[in-house]
Amino acid sequence: MWKKAFYGIGMLVFLSSCVSAGVYKDLEARYQSLQQQKDTLQHRVEEQETANRQLENELSSLRKAHEEATAERDRLEREYAAARNNLENLQQSYEALEKNSSASIAENSRRNRELLAELEAKENALAEESARLEMLKRELHQRSGRVDELESLIASKDAAMQQLKDAVSKALLDFEGNGLTVEQRDGKVYVSMENKLLFGSGSWAVGQEGRRAVAELGKVLAQNPDISVLIEGHTDNVPYRGNGHIENNWDLSTKRATAIVRILRENPGIDAQNLTAAGRSEYAPVAPNTSPEGKAKNRRIEVILTPKLDEISRLLNEL
Repeated sequence: MWKKAFYGIGMLVFLSSCVSAGVYKDLEARYQSLQQQKDTLQHRVEEQETANRQLENELSSLRKAHEEATAERDRLEREYAAARNNLENLQQSYEALEKNSSASIAENSRRNRELLAELEAKENALAEESARLEMLKRELHQRSGRVDELESLIASKDAAMQQLKDAVSKALLDFEGNGLTVEQRDGKVYVSMENKLLFGSGSWAVGQEGRRAVAELGKVLAQNPDISVLIEGHTDNVPYRGNGHIENNWDLSTKRATAIVRILRENPGIDAQNLTAAGRSEYAPVAPNTSPEGKAKNRRIEVILTPKLDEISRLLNEL
């Protein structure tokens, strides 16, 4: 997908000599935005790879400890077998020498007692090493199980977010291309709606078409109660010159975000605890505010859908 995007932007840059400087700057800004998104994804991949390497190093250490414990157990077993064989030989010698002299008998008895004590000590050491080896096996198995569970849970979350993105795209299909886009990045789903779909200039009242789009989005959210929903209001950099109900673009962006929340709350299937409204004013633009087109893109509502990661956090803390 990135390759196609960069190819498309490359073609647009190639044709930039045939278009105005404003369009060229807009294309250049879009290229920088895509490059930033690519860097963000690459950073996320590197973080995941670092986490995987750490887990692999821990598993490698456990395996090494397991191998060392196994080698120590085998050595003790060999020594145990050698000591038992030596004891049997001495017992045979004891029987042969018993008739010869009381001194030899006494010496053999002493040696036998020493060997028995040594044998008992080796048996105890072998039992302790076997217990340690079994504990390492259990720990290795539990750690491997948690890693597998974490990988499965992450894959499941990614698949669920892809399904959510597809469901949102399908529900809002009639509105795409009319100032509405749906994207999945950084493990989240972003629904961006330009103000031309939702609000009049300087207003926070949602129009009929915009209300219909938000209601369709609400139907999908009601079917996904485990998703956190952040509604962000954004403006361009033109100072607000409206009535006295609000002071500036901060107020305007916040009122627009809460207007979307109120429409979503009309759906009884949406848990209000999952909703958050935020005003970002002009400080998170997606395009330069140097052209009417760029300003139109910056005047928008972004609905950010995030999976709840409590279970993933628990597994990470257990590793």
